[in-house]
Amino acid sequence: MSAHRILESIDKSQRRQANLPEFRPGDSIKVWAKIREGEKTRLQAFEGVCIRRVSKGSRSTFTVRKISYGVGVERIFPDNSPNIDKIEIMSRGRVHQAKLYYLRDLSGKAARIKEREGTAEEHRSEVAAEAPPAVAAAPAAEGEAAPAVEAKAKPKRKERKKDKKDKKTA
Repeated sequence: MSAHRILESIDKSQRRQANLPEFRPGDSIKVWAKIREGEKTRLQAFEGVCIRRVSKGSRSTFTVRKISYGVGVERIFPDNSPNIDKIEIMSRGRVHQAKLYYLRDLSGKAARIKEREGTAEEHRSEVAAEAPPAVAAAPAAEGEAAPAVEAKAKPKRKERKKDKKDKKTA
């Protein structure tokens, strides 16, 4: 057995059995972590914005940032940690970067992230709803064509400010 296969089997044995929900940097999430205090264990929620994901097999981690009493707090959670009970996705953010370290320098309204339109589940249900129904009966005569399915018109794209200025000057 090669060393690569041995390492791969060890890596698989260290992974979490129950999968975490799909989330990306920019998403607001609530992580329910198990906290041990002496003999007792309790669940504590840590709610904030995911600012990074690191994918390295069983060593994958994600970082969550929140503001607590005016102080920024970041916590790094291993994906496969047994101390993570569950993760709830509060909202999906629309960002253009994989690492959101710039949020550390921002505060208040400047640190807001726009919400992404729709989730994967919503998109799948919309596609299934838009699928044309199967034609029940074949056309009566050979000369008749099957009823045409109307194509959905694309929504107009918003004009950019630059385009508007060009129209005004022309």
